[in-house]
Amino acid sequence: MRLGGRLAGAIEVLEDIEKRKRPVADALKDWGLSHRFAGSGDRSAIGNIVYDALRMKLSHAYLMDSDSAAALGHAVMYRQWGFSPEALSAELDGDKFAPEMPSADMTKAFATRRLEDAAPHIQGDIPEWVQASFEENFSEDWLDEAKALAGRPTLDLRANTLKATRAKVLKALERSGAEAATIARNGIRIPAGEGASRLPNVTAELSFQKGWFEVQDEGSQIVADLAFPQEGEQVLDYCAGGGGKTLAMSAAMNNKGQVHAYDTDRKRLAPIIERLKRAGTRNVQVHEHTESLAPLAGRFDRVLVDAPCTGTGTWRRRPDTKWRLNQKNLEERISQQEEALASAAQFVRPGGHLIYVTCSVLPEENEAQVYGFCEDNPEFEILSAADIWAGLFGTDKPQPWSADMKTVTLTPASTGTDGFFFCLMQRKG
Repeated sequence: MRLGGRLAGAIEVLEDIEKRKRPVADALKDWGLSHRFAGSGDRSAIGNIVYDALRMKLSHAYLMDSDSAAALGHAVMYRQWGFSPEALSAELDGDKFAPEMPSADMTKAFATRRLEDAAPHIQGDIPEWVQASFEENFSEDWLDEAKALAGRPTLDLRANTLKATRAKVLKALERSGAEAATIARNGIRIPAGEGASRLPNVTAELSFQKGWFEVQDEGSQIVADLAFPQEGEQVLDYCAGGGGKTLAMSAAMNNKGQVHAYDTDRKRLAPIIERLKRAGTRNVQVHEHTESLAPLAGRFDRVLVDAPCTGTGTWRRRPDTKWRLNQKNLEERISQQEEALASAAQFVRPGGHLIYVTCSVLPEENEAQVYGFCEDNPEFEILSAADIWAGLFGTDKPQPWSADMKTVTLTPASTGTDGFFFCLMQRKG
C-alpha cells in the first residue's frame, strides 16, 4: 500500500473508534481481518497514524478546526510525519486509494491558528477535568508533563539476570538498535522511531524464548528496584497482574527467599505461569485465592501493592484510555486502592515494609492515598525514597518528580519513562 491507502485505512479505524467507542487495539485488529491484502508493514503504519492521532487528539482538532477522523489523520501527517500540506498533496496525487484532502476551511485553519492561543488543556492534550490534578501535582511544570505524555513511547526491556547479563542481551539485540537504559540497572531501550517505522518484534527472538529478557517499561523496572527486595526475604506482590514486577524482584533476589504473587483477577494473573518458566525463577509461589495467603498474615518482610489505577502514566501507550477516563472511573479506582492497601497491610511483619505503586500521575491516587493511609494507620510511617534512589541509581542521572523525595513520581518528562508513583512505608516494630 502507498501512503494514501494507509492514511485512508487509519481514518477508517479512527471513525470506527469514535462511532463504536471501542478500544483502539480491537478496532485495528478488526480492520486488519477485513483487509487481508494489507501487509504487516501497512498495518503497522496505519497503527502508527491512529495512535499518533489519539495521543494529540485535542491539539490536532484545534489546529484543523475539526475533530473529524479525516482532520486528525491529516494533522498527523502535517505535525508528526513531516509533511507540509503541499508536500502531502503532491505525495497523494494520483493515488486512487488516498482520502480527500482537507477542506479549504481546514487548510486555512491549520495555516493561521496558533496552538499557544488554545486553552491550556488543549495544548497539553489532556481532558479538561484532569487539568487541576496535573497543576496540583506538577505546579508550573504541569503543561510540559502533559505534553510529554502525548509522545511516542520507546520499547523497553529488562535483562533477566538469572540467565543473562545486560551486555549479553544487548549483543543479541544489536540489529534491533538496542541500547542500555539510562536509569534502570538492567534496562534496555529501543528508540520509538518516527513516521511509519516499526518497532522490532523482540518476542520472536531466540534470546527471548531462552528467557534472557522480558518486555517491561523502564519505569516499572525502577519501582521494582526501589522496592529493594533482598536475598532470603519473604516478599508479597499483592496485585501481581501479569507478573512483571514479580519477575524483576525474583531476579533481584537471585532466586533466594520467596516471592508470593497474588491478584484478585485470575485472568490477569494467568500469563505469569509461562513467564516464570521461561525466566527460570525458582522462588515464586502463585496464589489464586486469599485463603492460601491467610496463614502468612504479619510475616512478610516486604509487601508490594501495585494498585489498580486510572493508568494516566501509560497514556503514551494507551492513548484511547485518556479520552474514556471520567470522574466516576477515578472515584472507583480510589476506592479500590484504599481496599488494596488495607488488605495488603495485614501481611506486613513488624519492622517490615509496605510499598505502594501506581502507574498514575494523579495526586488523588498517589500522595493523597499514602498520607491518608498512614493517618488512619499510625503504625505505618512513610520513609524517604531519596536514599534508596541515590544508592541504586546515583545522583548523576535524570531525577524523578518529587516535592520532598519521600514519595517520587516518574514521568516521560522527568525520567523518560511511563508515569509511576512510588512510596515506601514501614510498619513500626
